Amino acid sequence: MSVKDWKNALGSLYDAMPKNPDGDHVYEEPVAEVPAWKPSKEPVYVYKDAKRRAGKTVTIVEGIQAPDEVLDDLGKRLKTQCGSGGSVKDGEIILQGDFKQKVKDFLEKEGFKVKLR
Repeated sequence: MSVKDWKNALGSLYDAMPKNPDGDHVYEEPVAEVPAWKPSKEPVYVYKDAKRRAGKTVTIVEGIQAPDEVLDDLGKRLKTQCGSGGSVKDGEIILQGDFKQKVKDFLEKEGFKVKLR
């Protein structure tokens, strides 16, 4: 294809894009919404563990009674806050490394009642 053919093909795609009432083309990224949810008054437990993990230390957060979408989002934000990897499994958030105090501070800012073990 020549350059002119590409310009024609792209121009037709551009013209086919949805437009808003002003006639401008709409460029909107889909936004994933996390359901509205508030922390319960029940305590959340944060502790570190190295058993059954080949000697590697992990920080575990358990006791958060939330939908899976909220738990996944919270786990993602905790991993970003701590700068580590981790996962969300069986209602627990598992972070690689010892981040008990960091996690406690973060969760308290989010409105949780946190207890360290």
